[in-house]
Amino acid sequence: MDITLSQDEIQAAKSVDLCEVAKTLGYTVKNVGHYHTLKEMDSIRIYNKRTWYRWSDATGGSQIDFLLHFTGMDFKESVKYLLSIGGVEKNILPPLPEYHREEKKDVFILPPKASDNMRLKGYLTSVRKISEKTVNHFIDMGLIYESDNYHNIVFVGKDKDGKVRFASLRGTYDGNGKPFKCDVRGNDKHYGFHLEAPGSDTIRVFEGAIDLMSFYDATGLESDHLLALGMTADVPLERYLNDHTEIKNIILNLDNDKPGIEAASRIEMKYVSEGYNVKNLGSPKGYKDYNEWLIGTKRRQVLSSSSKIR
Repeated sequence: MDITLSQDEIQAAKSVDLCEVAKTLGYTVKNVGHYHTLKEMDSIRIYNKRTWYRWSDATGGSQIDFLLHFTGMDFKESVKYLLSIGGVEKNILPPLPEYHREEKKDVFILPPKASDNMRLKGYLTSVRKISEKTVNHFIDMGLIYESDNYHNIVFVGKDKDGKVRFASLRGTYDGNGKPFKCDVRGNDKHYGFHLEAPGSDTIRVFEGAIDLMSFYDATGLESDHLLALGMTADVPLERYLNDHTEIKNIILNLDNDKPGIEAASRIEMKYVSEGYNVKNLGSPKGYKDYNEWLIGTKRRQVLSSSSKIR
């Protein structure tokens, strides 16, 4: 029989403790600071016991979405299951089979390298105005290379032992519309593109890899750790700090747009509460990010030189 759900029932379902829901499905819930995760799926983040996000495939949502995604229940079944856990319904659905509790992980395979880095260098130096010296430095460090198939730039993130754990792709042709961007399947988003500064107690945090490279190109700074999140969530920063316990100071250089400003404020509050010295500087005033600032700075230098010649 088709049972129509009321809005009150749906709202009641969305008030159920998501951690308790996960436990009824056989997951092991772990508390990690301001969020919860699952032993069986450590890419899951449960926030405020009501919402979730899975970094491995960029999915998330409410308690209902959790059941839809991981159990195969339909919408009505999911709501009724949640109501049963919340004590609204008396007939509790049976536990799901074990195979529903396993996280399928893609194999992490880096794209093959091109025979040279010509398109990578052309894009970063001509379009992004990063000096060839800086580009070569990052190539020599094994942090960027050009892929063989589509000639994308591959940005690499390594763990503390130097093993590659993360990689993202960025097209070398912007053209009309948004440029191609994606992460390599199977990567671990706990790690990010970074430059390590052994012995330093300070880390500077950026959103994008190109912003990090732009900052390095402009300053040549090697006394601080430099980390690109690749997003507005702080997952790579959290991992980096766990691996580098000597770090006491965090300087946030996220983008000067709404997502960046909101993320920086959230990250600042979190790490101040954990005892770190945090400076939320953003990007240079008047610019969205460090690459935009670098391009503007070099354009002004060219114009200034031209006026002197005249």
